[in-house]
Amino acid sequence: MAATHSVDSNASVTPVLYLAFELSSGEWKLASSTARGRRSRLVSVRARNTAGVLSEIARAKIRFGLPASTAVFSCYEAGRDGFWLDRFLRHHGINNVIVDSSSIEVNRRARRAKADNLDADSLVRLLVRYCEGEVNVWRTVHVPDAADEDRRHLHRELDQLRRERTAHVNRIGSLLAAIGIKVRAKCLSPRVLDTLRQWNDEPVPEGLKQRLVREFERMELLARQIRGLEADQARQICDDQTRHVAKVRTLMGLKGVGQTSATILVYEFFGWRQITSRRELAALAGLTPTPYQSGQSNHEQGISKAGNVLIRWIMVELAWSWLRFQPNSALSQWYRRRFGAGTARMRRTGTVALARKLLIALWRYVEQGEVPEGAEESDWEAKLKRVLAVRRSA
Repeated sequence: MAATHSVDSNASVTPVLYLAFELSSGEWKLASSTARGRRSRLVSVRARNTAGVLSEIARAKIRFGLPASTAVFSCYEAGRDGFWLDRFLRHHGINNVIVDSSSIEVNRRARRAKADNLDADSLVRLLVRYCEGEVNVWRTVHVPDAADEDRRHLHRELDQLRRERTAHVNRIGSLLAAIGIKVRAKCLSPRVLDTLRQWNDEPVPEGLKQRLVREFERMELLARQIRGLEADQARQICDDQTRHVAKVRTLMGLKGVGQTSATILVYEFFGWRQITSRRELAALAGLTPTPYQSGQSNHEQGISKAGNVLIRWIMVELAWSWLRFQPNSALSQWYRRRFGAGTARMRRTGTVALARKLLIALWRYVEQGEVPEGAEESDWEAKLKRVLAVRRSA
């Protein structure tokens, strides 16, 4: 989501210092300028040396003959350093923007020169244009406050642990397949290793058996952590009275929307983003179409995939779930009319279209209380009781 552009229209006559950061793990490049077409000042500071950054800003003002009170506009590309630098700069009165690096215009020649100095210089020139009103030179990142950012760790950790568990299950299956043994994932356990036989009726080789035992141990550790985090998440939804949790409960009040999907939707989108339109919402999730038209060529390239990958993944999963648990809803009926009689590929494409429509419907349900047409509601407390009961018995 693009941050609000609040630059004064008189910036061209008011002295301003423009500053661009090219960040890396060991050294930062700082490029500063005061106007379009003016040669920039390039310096280096040690990474994360905040005192050095402030010192270089003061030196740049002296170098360009600016008063100490001159306003500073800065930018850097979104990446591993996250949002802390933005908060630091704003704390010191610097108007900063974080740029989506994939939206920056680049030279399309087959071989273009690239270096940190060149990148910083290019970035500061784009910043000047952006502050002068060319807001389409790039896309900026909306920065959550520190509390909202911290709330995202639980569900993101759960997602990571589940992926790691799946990787272990797949690895165990692949290792057994390499000696001609196929076992269903639900039947995998250290106890079954002694019963397995190769094609020639010989047992699993000892070296492979020991490796598989260690894989099982790591998988069991992940399973315990997942169960614990899921139980913590369920208790949080039951007990907390915060605005975010209230929205999670609201979403879980729809049949087919569970704890995981409701939590991701709220803490990634609905809990802190100020979404103004359905088009903006779909763009944030990367569920917008990307047409290609040039001369006689005119075709659709699919969705943009430029947004939040976690939201896009959960919405596609939720679309399949919606068809199963909400068969009488208007959205499910639309899907069956449009794609139900098509090929498997058409149905998969239709599921992505359904995911976009469903995301908009859920946003309206959370923000405006507008229940999706024909959708059935359910008891969110009953859902959580089932989750907690399963975790206690595991």
